[in-house]
Amino acid sequence: MLIGGTIILLVLSALFSASETAFFSLGPQAIQDIREKDDKVSQTAIRLLYHHRKLLATILIANNFVNVAIVFISTFIFQKSVMDFGTNPVLGFVLQAIVVTAILVFFGEVFPKVYATAKKETITRLMALPLYWLSRILSPMVYVLERSSRILDSRMTKKGHQVSLDDINQAIDMTNDSTQSEEEKDILKGIVNYGNIPVKQIMRSRLDVNALDIEASFDEVLERVREWGYSRLPVYEESFDTVRGILYIKDLVPHIRSKDFKWQETIRPPYFVPESKKLDDLMNDFQEKRVHMAIVVDEYGGSSGLVTMEDVLEEIFGEIKDEFDEDDFSYSHLDERTYVFEGKTLLNDICRIIDIDTALFDDVRGDSDTLGGMLIEIQGKIPHIGSRISYNDFDFVVESADRRRIKRVKLILPEVKKDRDEEA
Repeated sequence: MLIGGTIILLVLSALFSASETAFFSLGPQAIQDIREKDDKVSQTAIRLLYHHRKLLATILIANNFVNVAIVFISTFIFQKSVMDFGTNPVLGFVLQAIVVTAILVFFGEVFPKVYATAKKETITRLMALPLYWLSRILSPMVYVLERSSRILDSRMTKKGHQVSLDDINQAIDMTNDSTQSEEEKDILKGIVNYGNIPVKQIMRSRLDVNALDIEASFDEVLERVREWGYSRLPVYEESFDTVRGILYIKDLVPHIRSKDFKWQETIRPPYFVPESKKLDDLMNDFQEKRVHMAIVVDEYGGSSGLVTMEDVLEEIFGEIKDEFDEDDFSYSHLDERTYVFEGKTLLNDICRIIDIDTALFDDVRGDSDTLGGMLIEIQGKIPHIGSRISYNDFDFVVESADRRRIKRVKLILPEVKKDRDEEA
């Protein structure tokens, strides 16, 4: 009688363990298949899955009751029927613990869960109604366990360790995987950081944007299209501060042989974004609006530049070149300590090239993002050709400039940088 009861309890323990695995390993498609069935068992299973905390609490409470009952009964069976350990009770306790634990682990945990992994839907349908009624019967204890787990979960979430972007970047640098190249690490860092980068940091300055005057003739437009080679061009009225739209070159193809085609009728509405917009938000907008180009505006409403989807992707994956890109470089590496950069080169790109912290120039860069803009901030004016500007042991020599901007700068690194490279 006692052995029969133990077997029944062991079967119940196996069913509860199997149901835990079955219910909580159902994939989205399996859940959808169950939801589409209109029978009572399927709807009960969906109701249990909807209240998953309550379901888990029911399974754990029922399974623990059954396991405790198995331990009590097996203890009684060992004492009365199997062997008398009156002279050595410690040995009896050890043997009993080993045997009962082995039976519970194998028949009550391992085997049922392995079976449930392969037969998830079968076990789910088998145990749906019994678990539903058990949750009703054990509702007071289920409520206490469910409530306490919610409180514990909320407190652990609040006290959880907040991982910063620097922590993630350091973790990527610390990985020592021979199969992982430096380019792959740079891509991982780009994915981590790009959501924190503002549009202003990667945009093309208005001084470097090729745009069309809305008053231009069709012949002039075709000439500019051939000269610049872009698939999309901003169209402005009077100045770049008043962008009227974006011209898609493909819209001109059907009319390329026309003489006086009114190309202004084909321009599409422009998409404007503020300088402070983050790149992840910008990428989402590009996808939702199905556009590839945005006009960047400053706090006063003027157009400060242009940003494209390619610019965002290059921030993650590095420079992307197509068959129309020329193999030119925005800088020259003359020797170990000397570089020549264009004045419009972004400070972040320069810091990446010469391998220094981007925060090194934060005290003097002001609102500027380019090398030329920073030097103007330091001087308070546009320096003359040949001017030498020093900051933090870095020497900047202006090689080309006009009345409006700095065009080319020679950068001489400090001796400390040279010594560090030699030691490395």
